[in-house]
Amino acid sequence: MKKSYLKYDVLVDYEKVLSSYKDVVRNTEHKEKLFKYNLFLSSNLIEIYNDLKNKKYHHGKYNIFLIKDPKYRVIMSENLNDKIVNQMVSEHILKPVLEPRLIDSNTATRKDMGSKHAFNLCKKYIMKLKRENKDIYVLKFDIKKYFYNIDHDILLSKLEKIFVDKDIMALLKDIIYSSNLAYVNREIDTIINRELKKDLSSYHKSELLKVPRYQYHKGLAIGNVTSQILAIFYLNRIDHFIKENLGCKYYIRYMDDGIIFDYDKEKLKRIKSAIEKELLKEKLELNKKTNIYKLSNGFTFIGYRFILRNNKLVIRINNKVKTRIKRKIKYLSVYDKEKLIRVKASYYGYMKRASTKFLQHKLAIKDKQSY
Repeated sequence: MKKSYLKYDVLVDYEKVLSSYKDVVRNTEHKEKLFKYNLFLSSNLIEIYNDLKNKKYHHGKYNIFLIKDPKYRVIMSENLNDKIVNQMVSEHILKPVLEPRLIDSNTATRKDMGSKHAFNLCKKYIMKLKRENKDIYVLKFDIKKYFYNIDHDILLSKLEKIFVDKDIMALLKDIIYSSNLAYVNREIDTIINRELKKDLSSYHKSELLKVPRYQYHKGLAIGNVTSQILAIFYLNRIDHFIKENLGCKYYIRYMDDGIIFDYDKEKLKRIKSAIEKELLKEKLELNKKTNIYKLSNGFTFIGYRFILRNNKLVIRINNKVKTRIKRKIKYLSVYDKEKLIRVKASYYGYMKRASTKFLQHKLAIKDKQSY
């Protein structure tokens, strides 16, 4: 594997600290926290610069909270100093070095890719395969509790094969290990126990009890920008194995969800077994949702439902996603009408790819230029 000789000193630059601060501000909705930080902005940014220069930076504590979207999920929010450092590490170390090593079929969280690219690839592959007028099958696999099961030692071993600079590796290790501290699980326990005391349905109580905890030396903090990049990189070897060793031309992965198209259902069964064996080497396993579907019966991926009817591709929005969109619009129409405009405009781009004209009309969702 080609090594990177990038130096840690690439981060020791006040202009990069300032630029990363501006990037973080654009995505920060907690205005009170931002206001307090900005009262001492210069000293805060100089502190980051000096900590990086003197190699004294250590990731701070997370603010841990629970969201329901629609399932319960734990979010680990960083303080602003940590967000800025994570942004710097992502933009100046991880992205320029790791992204060129990723295959085009690995689509999540990457510039000019994301769900739009995954959607376009999926549509492209189906349109190409349906020309043969044969039965098309899709292996849809999902990795069990992916973010919680990423092994720190395996991940660091992969990174050490690339990054030569020991100071870069020390910084990456500090960020990766930030989920190891005992307070993380204690706080997750506290917020879940607090939630369980509320008047909840038996379903929601059972879902709360399924929320995972972090095992020592396993898992990436959910919410870090570096976690997103490291998560798409962790399965890079598996991506190359699927494309090159197994010869799967029609393969797409969006974070921990993957799909492979083929005419041969038995071949997809063999491919599934081969993937399971390779995942064990990464200390991962497929979950029960993994299955092989006939395209004429339909399957869901990245929030869309794809069905081939009379050799014509029909694309709809998944019912769960539809319910989530309706719920969010209803909430924002009461509590935040300014944000509602932005959210509706972003939903338009998502919805226009599918057969949703009636839904767009019902929810008054339009093109950005119409608002």
